[in-house]
Amino acid sequence: MTFARKGRLLSAALATCLALAAGAQAETTLRIGTVLAPNDPMGQGLDKFAAEVAEATGGEVVVEIFHNSQLGDTTEMLDQARAGANVGTVTDVARLSSFVPSLAIMSAPFLFDTYEQADKFALSDEYLAWGDELAEKAGLVMLASNWYQGARHALTQKPISGPADLAGVRMRTIGAPVWIETIRAMGAEPTPIAWGEVYSALQLGSIDAAEAQPTAIWGAKLYEVIENVTKTGHIQLVTALVISADSWDELSDENKAIVRNLAVENGRYASGLTIEQGEEALAKVAEAGVTVSEVDLAPFKEAVAKVYTMLDLETEAEIVRAVLAE
Repeated sequence: MTFARKGRLLSAALATCLALAAGAQAETTLRIGTVLAPNDPMGQGLDKFAAEVAEATGGEVVVEIFHNSQLGDTTEMLDQARAGANVGTVTDVARLSSFVPSLAIMSAPFLFDTYEQADKFALSDEYLAWGDELAEKAGLVMLASNWYQGARHALTQKPISGPADLAGVRMRTIGAPVWIETIRAMGAEPTPIAWGEVYSALQLGSIDAAEAQPTAIWGAKLYEVIENVTKTGHIQLVTALVISADSWDELSDENKAIVRNLAVENGRYASGLTIEQGEEALAKVAEAGVTVSEVDLAPFKEAVAKVYTMLDLETEAEIVRAVLAE
C-alpha cells in the first residue's frame, strides 16, 4: 500500500472519528438562571427539568442551571436574552407586559384563587397567542407559564391590619406597572430593587418592608430582618420559563416539542412543591420569631380594584374569567 493511500485512509478514519465525536456532543446548550436558591421549589424544578431534557433528547439539548443570581437579576437576564445571548430565566409575567400589555393580567391582584386556575389559563389559546406576540415583538419565547411561586404576603416591621397602616411604608416590589400600582393602591410606597438586594436593604433600613411568597421568605432568610408577615396574598406569583428566541430557533422541531412539554410538566412539579412547602416555610418563619398573622382582605381588595381600570386590564380580566368558566 502506498504512503498516499495510507494517508487517505488515515484521513478518512480521522474524519469519521471527528464526525462521531461531533454527533455525540450536545446539539444545543440552554443556559437558564434564577435569582432563587437551589432548594427553592423553582430551583428544584429547574434541576429536574434539565435532567429530563438531557435524557429525553438523548443529549442533543443540554440545559445548564445557574442559581442565586449567578447570571444577574431577572431584569438583567431578560435584557441579555433579548439581545440574543444564550440566557433564559424564570420571570413573573408582568415584567414582559412592556412588550405585550395583556400579559400583565397574570400578576393582577386577587385574580386567581388557586394554582389550578392559573395553570388552566396559562395553557389557553388566548394566553398562548400573547406568547406568540411576545416572541415576535421581544425575541423572547415562553416555554411554559405555569411555574407557581406562591401567594405574595406583606413583610413589615410593624403589624398591619389594613391599607392605612402601610401609609409612608417603603415596600420593595417588582418593577412592573401592575406590581407597582398594586402596592401603591394597598397604601405603601412601591420601591423596586433587585431581589438579591432585599435582605441588606431591610437590614440597613433603606426600605421598610417587602412582599414575597413563603418559600422565598425562608430561602432568602428574610425572617432575620423583618418582624411581621401578614398573609395578604395580594398577588399569586405565577411565573414563566423564558429563553432567547435565538436559542430556541437552534432546536429541531422534535426537540422543541420535548422541551415545551417538559417545561409544562416540571412547572407543575415545582408548583406542587411550592404548595406543599409554603405552609411549612411560614411555620419555620414563625418559629424563628416572626409574627405571622391573618388579616381581613376586604379592605385590600377594595383598595386595589382601581388597578384594573388604571392599567386598562378590564378586558383581559373578562377573558380570564371566561376561560376559567369553560
